[in-house]
Amino acid sequence: MEILVLGVVVLFIIVATVKFKMHPIFSLTIAAVASGFLLGIAPATIMSTMAEGFGSTLSGIGLVIAFGTVIGIYLEKTGSTQVLANSILKLIGLKNSPLAINLAGFVISIPVYCDSGYIILSSLNKAISKKTGIPVLVFAIALATGLYSAHVFVPPTPGPLAAAAMLDADLGMVLIFGLLVAIPVSISGYFWAKFIGKSLQEEEMLEEKEDLKEVTSTVKPFQAFLPLLVPIVLIAMKSVVDYPTHPFGEGTVFLVFNFLGSPVIALLIGVFFAFALGKKVPSEEKKEWVPEAFKQAGAIVLITGAGGAFGAILRTMDIASIINLESSTGMGGLLIAFAISAVLKTAQGSSTVAIITTSAIIAPLLETFGLVSITDKALAVLAIGAGAMTVSHINDSYFWVVSQFSHMKVKTALRGHTLGTLVQGVVGILMILIIYAFV
Repeated sequence: MEILVLGVVVLFIIVATVKFKMHPIFSLTIAAVASGFLLGIAPATIMSTMAEGFGSTLSGIGLVIAFGTVIGIYLEKTGSTQVLANSILKLIGLKNSPLAINLAGFVISIPVYCDSGYIILSSLNKAISKKTGIPVLVFAIALATGLYSAHVFVPPTPGPLAAAAMLDADLGMVLIFGLLVAIPVSISGYFWAKFIGKSLQEEEMLEEKEDLKEVTSTVKPFQAFLPLLVPIVLIAMKSVVDYPTHPFGEGTVFLVFNFLGSPVIALLIGVFFAFALGKKVPSEEKKEWVPEAFKQAGAIVLITGAGGAFGAILRTMDIASIINLESSTGMGGLLIAFAISAVLKTAQGSSTVAIITTSAIIAPLLETFGLVSITDKALAVLAIGAGAMTVSHINDSYFWVVSQFSHMKVKTALRGHTLGTLVQGVVGILMILIIYAFV
């Protein structure tokens, strides 16, 4: 009965999202309530369980998502994203410009949503293509795959944050392992772009007069990197000093990094570095930036909370004993997490919804899978993330952003972008299994 309930509510989430275009906040909440009633839970208990799940999920990450979004908005509005891209391009050189675009996308997607990042940077593709003679779709796919990598693996992007909260994983470990996985995944997208891009039929591009309008920015490259690097380093350092062996002891260094590296404080510090990017922008122009960021963050926070409420109801089921998963330990558990996430992603299109729904299903199973250490939980978060990028196709808004801003036909986008995300998902889960085998 419990497995039937789980199957029905997951199917409902997919159908409601895809066919009826229901917002994930509603589909996840309805799924949670329906699950409670179908499982015979008393109405008052359903509501208290959902409230507890909603609150506990957001208690650690609500402000982190909000602060991360503010950093992204300031990078975008001040032209710092293009400063970052141009800096990486200059460092790597025109000869390797597709790799530079790929890595620029990777860096920028840590605080900026991949859809927005693609819209901002896609117009660089044609300009660099003209300079190098490399087909523009090589750049388009390299950029799209680079942006996508950080989106599902590296906090403070919302998906990994939500999964870490729901699986009770250490955010610093998710960040460290996320970078170890995401960089090769991003580079695999670059190699895929070089392999497939030259064979794709190019569409007619925009008229010359509609080409990229360079954003004039007075931001220096090191200033543009600080809002990104400072929080990442602080969060990573907290995990290092917190490690059971306490490599830096338990004195002043431990206390300082334990405080500054807490995600809320680290991102708050990043926000102040972001504010510095806009110091030469008139106050009237930037007064709406923070409210705009909070509007973006609000939807993600609510979706994450709804996923937490759904997960709390699912935890009342003993899923492991019902479907006899005792033999699926370690790597088997990671593969199951990957597979569930990949099915949900492919079926309904949203990586964030796939991550949150899969996390709700997997959280009660971690002990059964033997994924109980801090590294195991971090790798479970990443396995879910790898599934949530497999694959991006016509039901994914990002697919349409990539295809429309690159002037690809749907068939071309399916060959270039969609197959690229499949390659990346497979590389991602292979990297995770390799790390699991050696740590």
